[in-house]
Amino acid sequence: MSNFISWFALTIFILFVLFMLVSAFYYRSVAQKERKESAHMKYTLVETEVLIQKHQLSLQRALGNIDILTKELNSLKSEVKTLKQRNSQYRIETDNYKSKIKDLEQKIEALL
Repeated sequence: MSNFISWFALTIFILFVLFMLVSAFYYRSVAQKERKESAHMKYTLVETEVLIQKHQLSLQRALGNIDILTKELNSLKSEVKTLKQRNSQYRIETDNYKSKIKDLEQKIEALL
């Protein structure tokens, strides 16, 4: 019986050692996999940050261009307003001259 108990204890010990070895290798592979995923995630985050900065610079340039274009548009609008005012003044003056010409033509006809 003592032989059987020592054999049983030895078998249990060997099985425990095998279980611990398998568990150690399993958790080691899980840890390596986690490290690889973590490194990949860090690399992806760095790439994302670079892309965000790149697009942010493009956006700032575009906003600057929009500001310049807005200023130019406002100056052109004021220029158009001035031209419209001048045009209306010229029309009024042209109408006045036309009426004066008609008056003069009537006076000429009356004299003839």
